[in-house]
Amino acid sequence: MPLQAELIASRAVSEEALVRALAELMEVQTVSSIRAERLMVTGEQCLQAIGRKAGLPVVTGMDDSGRYVFLLAPRHLDLDAFAKYLADHPEQRSRVCFVQSHALRQAFEQRGRKDAIRKALAGLKEALPVYSASTVLSGRQGVLLGAALAGGIACAANWPGHTLIAIHIIVSLVCFCCVVFKLLTASSSDVTPEIPLNGFKADEMPVYTVMVALYREADVVPQLMTSLSRLVWPRSKLEIKLVCERDDHETLAAIRALELRDHVQVIEVPVSLPRTKPKALSYALPLSTGELIAVFDAEDRPNPYQLLEAWRAFRKGDDTLACVQAPLVITNGRGSWLARMFAFEYSALFGVVLPWLAKRQLVLPLGGTSNHFRRAALEDVGAWDPYNVTEDADLGIRLYRMGYNIGTISSPTCEDAPTELAIWLRQRTRWFKGWIQTWLVHMRHPVRLFRDVGARSFFVIQILVPCALTAALSNVLMFIAVLGGALWLAVTGTVPEIYETLLLLDVANIALGYAGFLVIGWRSLPVKDRARLWRYVVMTPFYWLLLSIAAWRAVWQLYRCPHYWEKTPHAPRKRAAGDAASQQSTRVPQPGL
Repeated sequence: MPLQAELIASRAVSEEALVRALAELMEVQTVSSIRAERLMVTGEQCLQAIGRKAGLPVVTGMDDSGRYVFLLAPRHLDLDAFAKYLADHPEQRSRVCFVQSHALRQAFEQRGRKDAIRKALAGLKEALPVYSASTVLSGRQGVLLGAALAGGIACAANWPGHTLIAIHIIVSLVCFCCVVFKLLTASSSDVTPEIPLNGFKADEMPVYTVMVALYREADVVPQLMTSLSRLVWPRSKLEIKLVCERDDHETLAAIRALELRDHVQVIEVPVSLPRTKPKALSYALPLSTGELIAVFDAEDRPNPYQLLEAWRAFRKGDDTLACVQAPLVITNGRGSWLARMFAFEYSALFGVVLPWLAKRQLVLPLGGTSNHFRRAALEDVGAWDPYNVTEDADLGIRLYRMGYNIGTISSPTCEDAPTELAIWLRQRTRWFKGWIQTWLVHMRHPVRLFRDVGARSFFVIQILVPCALTAALSNVLMFIAVLGGALWLAVTGTVPEIYETLLLLDVANIALGYAGFLVIGWRSLPVKDRARLWRYVVMTPFYWLLLSIAAWRAVWQLYRCPHYWEKTPHAPRKRAAGDAASQQSTRVPQPGL
């Protein structure tokens, strides 16, 4: 890293002052702003220029008099070599203009904007159309679904009793598979090991890009910037991209009201549909230079050493390790019963299920935040799908299908769960809808999927998506059936034999579902909290009914508006500084970065 870049990153000198001083020393001109339309490069070339690891290149532009000049930012320039060039070619001094790197980058971004948004929207669809969720159902899937619905209606009309029995048997088998999987993961003692973080050298560390997609998040911007400022990484090798929609004026104003460090840049995404987080991330990817890419959400409070642990995990693994997932920890579990159940669920997922899958190198659906990627692998698989509203789960499966693995690390990210039912319902609906999208995409060619991932991961995909969804959809129906049967028995004193059998099956399915949920959650709890399991036992039936409502709502939304992203609002954490998990800063001494 050139000395001048280190000086700017450490705030020993401003880039403006450095540019002026170097221009005076080398007897060249300076410009403070650049008109993008006067650059003698294409939009595609601009995107390639921004992504260069060696810094922004020299570019030819036109000044106000119509004369061609060379524009360059001296931040990453080899000053000795350039001084020698000017000494050998003194006639070129009048055509050289020094400019600040952010001004040159901004001009490149403006010139490359159309190419960037086109790539964000159509990149995956054009390169790997079989993996794009832009089409909900393939032609074959549509025919099979129509045939299944028609056959089901015909069977129900002609043989209602036998049809009910068949449906119950199928649902029971599905629920049983879910329970077996949960018990299997809960019986293991897999824990993500902590990776030693001492002994690192700044000159060995790659450029790390941290992306945060924000939309209508003005309230949490100050908290976000405080959290990101605690990340331990050399500032000369860290770039933070705040990715905002161009018409989100409140969030942009909140960001600009802060004094941003030089390594923090705002990226404005042109307004277009679908308005989704993966589209924003895909737009920002070619505008970043990091060898490693981290994704956080607006409300996240990552452990300060999370980037270091992820980097060490990548160094320890081989090139097939494409991504590592950090655990998410809910810190407002006492805020409401809904937040408590959410925290219980997250604890099971990130504390038990994902480490279990990672240790066995099975397919792993990513969480929506705190993902750390090798950029090369991310680009190789087409990056995020802008049409999938759970782009994380889809990307995890796609990485695995294309020969990559995903690991887990131990440094957590703290965030808050929704405490209001309406907000929780919107978020969970989006998750269910995205999981259906993901399953439909990867099941367009089931045999090919089986060959790509192998038998074990194929069955994991079926358990994590269609089996879990079927359990959620059927729960409210079974609950209504059991309640109706109980009322019928209370009024008439008897129940037809066939319905008695079905009701008993429903009761067994409900009980097994609750048991699997509680066992895996109990396994993830700290030992000191396990005595309080009764709190979760009491609220599990209500929570599962809400899950069922969200699942049915997702099915309806998939039909009406498959690519609609239901926004989940966030509020700043009042006592974020007191969160123990977000303040784990004693593992290694704080370096002077």
